Amino acid sequence: MTATGRPDEPDEPADGVVSASSALTPDAGSAALLDALDALRARLGALRLPLETPGVHHARTDLTRAIDQLDDYLLPRLRAERAPLLVVVGGSTGAGKSTLVNSLLGEQVTSPGVLRPTTRAPVLVHHPLDARWFTGDRVLPGLARTIAHGAAPETVHQDERATAGTRALRLVASGNLPQGLALLDAPDVDSVEEANRELATQLLGAADLWLFVTTAARYADAVPWELLTTAAGRRAQVALVLDRVDTGAEEVAADLRRLMAEHGLGEAALFVIPEAGRGDDALTDGLLPEPAVGELATWLTGLGGDPDSRARVIAATRDGVVDDLVRRANELAGTADTQHAADARLRDVVDRHHADALRQVEAATSDGALLRGEVLARWQDFIGTGEFFRALEARAGKVRDAVGRVLRGRPKEAPQVEQAIAHGLESVVLDAAEQAAERTYAAWRDDAAGAALLDGLELSRTAPGLRPEVAGAIRAWQGDVLELVREQGESRRGTARALSFGVNALGVSLMIVVFASTAGLTGLEIGIAGGTAVVAQKLLEAVFGDDAVRRLAAQAKERLTARVDAVLRGQSARYTAQLDAVGTDDVRGDRLRAAARDVAEAARQERATRSRADDGLTRPWSGGMLRGAGTFRPPTSPDGIPGVPGSLAGREQAAPDQEDAGATAEPKVRFWQRWRRKDQG
Repeated sequence: MTATGRPDEPDEPADGVVSASSALTPDAGSAALLDALDALRARLGALRLPLETPGVHHARTDLTRAIDQLDDYLLPRLRAERAPLLVVVGGSTGAGKSTLVNSLLGEQVTSPGVLRPTTRAPVLVHHPLDARWFTGDRVLPGLARTIAHGAAPETVHQDERATAGTRALRLVASGNLPQGLALLDAPDVDSVEEANRELATQLLGAADLWLFVTTAARYADAVPWELLTTAAGRRAQVALVLDRVDTGAEEVAADLRRLMAEHGLGEAALFVIPEAGRGDDALTDGLLPEPAVGELATWLTGLGGDPDSRARVIAATRDGVVDDLVRRANELAGTADTQHAADARLRDVVDRHHADALRQVEAATSDGALLRGEVLARWQDFIGTGEFFRALEARAGKVRDAVGRVLRGRPKEAPQVEQAIAHGLESVVLDAAEQAAERTYAAWRDDAAGAALLDGLELSRTAPGLRPEVAGAIRAWQGDVLELVREQGESRRGTARALSFGVNALGVSLMIVVFASTAGLTGLEIGIAGGTAVVAQKLLEAVFGDDAVRRLAAQAKERLTARVDAVLRGQSARYTAQLDAVGTDDVRGDRLRAAARDVAEAARQERATRSRADDGLTRPWSGGMLRGAGTFRPPTSPDGIPGVPGSLAGREQAAPDQEDAGATAEPKVRFWQRWRRKDQG
């Protein structure tokens, strides 16, 4: 790694040869684009799409693809613009990718075979002087590296068996490649093994140029066209190879051209390789005849040998990936908004049903309904009849005396009333909580986003430990009430004598008043509680006065609501914890859109200021030539020349070091130099 934290970048070759992409001059625009992409990468890495919302499965795949685009291709490419052009050879099962790569190089570097899948560890072939570009983590950092020394088939098979269970990239050096060009033999895109299919897609996403191989028998298969359509959508540079074409089957190539045009690849290069036969057309040591690969070898050799052409392909693919990434990010932002809305919807269901439960408890403890049954019976036992009721008709002083006599005679009854109140209140709270759980569960079950979170959880009923929790909360509230009474008694002169006869009795009376009033005390209009609550109210008024009783009742009610609310919130948290656990809180589409806008603007500025250095026409050749380069003579028809848009399309092709027939008076000019002259002339 360099001091800046970026992957190592090889030094310029000592012989003065400038490596690939040197025609692109890095400037402040590239740095700004890189910074914007780093910020977008952070946003995408933090994005979670855990809820089952419409289109989320496709979005999750898109998210993975977007991160792979950044990690495997875009960020490494921007950080190392001089890195070699990476051509990924992909295609269908049995298309002959490995045989084609071996035939282009003239040596066995990857293992073809009849057993499927054959390419388990992808093989990356590079020029020996380009090794440092690929031994580090500049490209495909998630793949381990194995380095092959020698190209014997036995070594190839041994390496592949060693790495069959891992995601590894096998590096092979070959002097037959031009420096600045690398070939990567990828697994089958339609492999029977899912891991191979995923790896093939990842490798193609890291390519500067796709070299897609198909056959006359399988060129119309759906799976390859799904990938090719994706490539066209992001404007990746693509060339196709139609392999194993029988003599006289030229209409197959024409039909493939039609499909290419229909899928947005009408300008892509197409190379046709005949079926290997007998005699001169037979395989030799597992290699196709040179004439069979001559056209493709000439094209790739010319592309690899010309830095400006390489730079054009790299820039075109890079720009397409940036634009596609911005599109993906905006679509993912929409999915994030949908996830955020689903999260809010599910939380609202939880809050609404548990708020209903709290209102249900408040109603049951305010309208006198709780004063039925056991509570009423225990209260009547406590206050008795006769003298106590007659005392309520007398003035306050006599009431206090009567209260004293009554409480001195019946202190043992107060705990029984408290217990009855606790039991009744416990039933009310448990019933409300149970209904909230059932309703919340039903609402989540009917929502796809919620149903997935319920799987394997027992949330249709309240928690097993709820009853003791409720009992503890009620006891705590009763303690709150007694403390309120005690504090009120200590703050008033003349009440000590009454309080000495029983704080519990006054506390119970305050509880009765709370259960019989919806908005503070209401005098004699107490509904079904009738004289029961009148007695409690009169008792408290005789001791503390009207205003104090109203205040005490309001405070006791507030504390009861707070205690019950805490219990219900604990129950609702069983649901919201599922949302918290999957990380939906940070799902924000607006942040992702802002990052995507920054990338789009940085890309626009970078393209506007991008400059191309005039490197002249005398750049020396570096590295070898692919096998068969120079054996192909291009047809005279302009439609017969394959090409890649923006690089070599439609240009005259000839073998390296071969003079033009009509230009004998001129000095020898290499064929890639003639392409550049035509382009500039």
